[in-house]
Amino acid sequence: MDSTTRITQLFQASIDAKTQAMPVLAPKIAAAATVMQTCLTQQGKILACGNGGSAADAQHFAAELLNRFEIERPPLAALALTTDSSTLTSIANDYSYEQIFAKQVLGLGRKGDVLLAISTSGNSANINATIEAAHQQEMAVIALTGRDGGTMRHLLKEGDVEICIPHTSTARIQEIHLLVIHCLCDAIDRHFFPTASS
Repeated sequence: MDSTTRITQLFQASIDAKTQAMPVLAPKIAAAATVMQTCLTQQGKILACGNGGSAADAQHFAAELLNRFEIERPPLAALALTTDSSTLTSIANDYSYEQIFAKQVLGLGRKGDVLLAISTSGNSANINATIEAAHQQEMAVIALTGRDGGTMRHLLKEGDVEICIPHTSTARIQEIHLLVIHCLCDAIDRHFFPTASS
């Protein structure tokens, strides 16, 4: 198979995955956006975390809110818990890797804040620990997962929202995670700044 054919196949696989996921995910994304809008309206903040590619997604989301997405607007309160190497390595060294985000949530999270927890498998022990910490702080959780939702699914409570990508390929799940993040950013912008949104 030549490179062009393979690339075309990957494009089509991504398109197919998104098309199949769309009717399943749209109501969940809308519900998650409402939770985030309520949080920001009440002067809360959104804390985001993930590992590897999901860490990059957490940072992407926080950057879009704190800086801007597609319109000029004031900053919105969001923070990626994946970026402070001194904090991450000290917690991992003194306690365990499982606690690298949970301890940050216990220190920074407040009642009414929201945790955006991202894991393609839904089985990341440190993300699961962070969900438990968020509940301890009376925070809502938006769980961005894939496959069957993994163990994260069973940690969610009333008021939380799971957006589970119905696919088994990590690459396809990550591609749709990014689209979900952009949908959330768009919904937040349209809610707070309807006249500026196209």
